[in-house]
Formats: sequence, C-alpha cells, structure tokens
Amino acid sequence: MRALVYHSPGHISWDTVLAPTIEEATDAVVRVDATSVCGTDLHILRGDLPEVKPGTILGHEAVGEVMDVGPGVRGLRPGHQVIVSSVSACGRCQACRDTRRGQCSGGGGWLLGNRINGTQAEFVRVPFADHSTLRRPPAVPLDEALLLAEVLPTAYEVGVRNGHVGPGDVVVVVGAGPVGLATVAVARLYSPRRIIVVDLSLARLAAAAGVGADAAELPGKMIAELSEGPGADVAIEASGDPDGFALCTRAVRAGGHIANVGTHGRPVTLHLESLWRKNMTISTGQVDTSSTPWLLELLRFGRLPVSQLVTHTFGLDRMAHAYEVFSQGATTGALKVALHRE
Repeated sequence: MRALVYHSPGHISWDTVLAPTIEEATDAVVRVDATSVCGTDLHILRGDLPEVKPGTILGHEAVGEVMDVGPGVRGLRPGHQVIVSSVSACGRCQACRDTRRGQCSGGGGWLLGNRINGTQAEFVRVPFADHSTLRRPPAVPLDEALLLAEVLPTAYEVGVRNGHVGPGDVVVVVGAGPVGLATVAVARLYSPRRIIVVDLSLARLAAAAGVGADAAELPGKMIAELSEGPGADVAIEASGDPDGFALCTRAVRAGGHIANVGTHGRPVTLHLESLWRKNMTISTGQVDTSSTPWLLELLRFGRLPVSQLVTHTFGLDRMAHAYEVFSQGATTGALKVALHRE
C-alpha cells in the first residue's frame, strides 16, 4: 500500500510500504476513505515530538470501512463504516473507566501516528477497535465525520468543558484554526454572552463569524480593554503559540479560567509575578474522545455549523502537497485539509 512516512525532522515521503494486518485479537484493519493533516502532525515534522520514530506512518484522524477484525472484536464486522478515534482506549483500565482515555494505562492513549503507524495511508490497523471507533451513520458526510476523530471532541473536552463555559460568560478564543473555530461552535451551545476570537490571519478571523463568533480581531484594542477589566470569564488558548498563552493571561478576569488546547512545541513562560493574585484556574489536557457519540448526534441534527471548517480536499497521493497547503494556512486560507481515497 501507499502511505506517508516520517523519516526525520523536515523529511516525509509518500512511500510503498507493507499493508497492516491483525496483530492483536482486539485489532481491526480499516480502509482509509478520508484522513486529514493536523497541527500536531506539523509539530512532528518540525521535530517537536522526538518520541515519534523514523519510519512511522503519520496521521491520527480517519473515516473508513472495516476490512478485517480480530477474534476479540465484538461490535464491528467487515463492511462497517467507522470514525477512527485519534485516541485508542483499552476500555478496561481505571483511566478508561473514568473516561480519561487519553491517559489509558492499558496500552492505549495516543498511538496512531505517534507510537504506531497512523492513518495517512490507504489502510490502518486500529488497536482496541471496539473502544476506538464509532459507527458512522450514512447521513453524516465524510468530511464532517472526520472532524469527530479529534477536532470536535478536542474543542469540547479540552476547551469548553475544561474551561467551564457557562450561560452569560464572556469567552475569548485565541487561535482561529480548525480547533479554535470548532470551540466557538460548541461554546455557543452553552449560551455565553459574548465570544471573541483573536488571530493573526484575516481570513481565519472572517471564518470565525460563520461559526458564531460575536467579534473577531487581531490582537489589540479589545484584548487591552479586557485586560483593564473586568476581563473574560474564560480564555481558551487554541493557537499553540507562547504569545497566545500570554494573551490569555492578560484577557482573563480574576477568578476566571484559562483552558489550554494548543499543542506547544516551545517553552511557555508563566508570569506568576503578575498572576499570583488573580485566583484563576489553568487547565491542560489531551483529548479523550469520550464525548464523540454526543457530538455525533449534534452533527446529525444540525446543531454544529462546522461543515465550512474543511476548506481543502485532495487525493491521498497528494499528501505532501496537503502538508504544504495546511502549514501555510495564513496565506492559503486552509483551515482543515482532508484527503480522500479516489
């Protein structure tokens, strides 16, 4: 089969490799009908995640058809259309029972495109398939289903839920990439008073209005006004940039919440000398995807206006070009880049 292989920082290629097979009783092999490029993939390519070994097939988001299952798989059979979760869950350990699947201690967690071969390929082996896939209803379009692999549960679990967004809140989202914009769409369900989006890209700021932002601006006057008081109830850092985190600390009110969603590949300074009196809460976390069934129902009933998040689609064999387009999103206008089997 063909797959995108990571060789070293800055070096990936679309190669011919061995197709995956069932290795454990709880595995499934899925034909990839759609996959995507994630910001975390760019961090890997830059060398920010040295635990990813040369020779690894990248990617951790996919939608496809089950081709084969191990003898221990109970809920799937060949022919089923599934969403492949970015997080693999054993379903047995205490973390999984507590819906903290990203912290799975039974051999799961973030495996695909990290510790084992991932989804940017024609086929993928999915460990713990019963707990790491979700059946895709035919009515849910391929690209919207793809957002359920990671983007939407990350926005909800790590952003909205960890940030305790509630009715009447003022919410600031720093970073208008796909996760930041998905955060806006999900936060709207909780009736905040105002959602303000901050980004350096004018194209992404324009997209923010389409998913429900009340205001969208470059870092500047509005953040300065919030920092002077009373401030935002919740600030959600979705850029993965140290300056983005600093913006959040300035915008949030005393007693407010900062929910860090972005993946930070560089050190971030926490200015406790100016923050120690603010009595605020900072949360971090990795997505668990335990909320995916609920989010799927919201998609089915049209409650999440996220179809516009997928702005570019390519064939699987144009994977390297997709990385280039996605990495230059500020100029290409790319939000989420999807790759389809042709």
